[in-house]
Amino acid sequence: MTRLGKAVAYLAVAAVLLAVFALYTQPAMLVTVSEMVWACFN
Repeated sequence: MTRLGKAVAYLAVAAVLLAVFALYTQPAMLVTVSEMVWACFN
């Protein structure tokens, strides 16, 4: 993998991590995810 390819891969991973972090700052999303996980066990 070239240096440019590695840089693009690192930037893509960083963007995904930032997007996930942004989702976790919304309390309604956390409640929705927890309800979906809990529904799997009923």
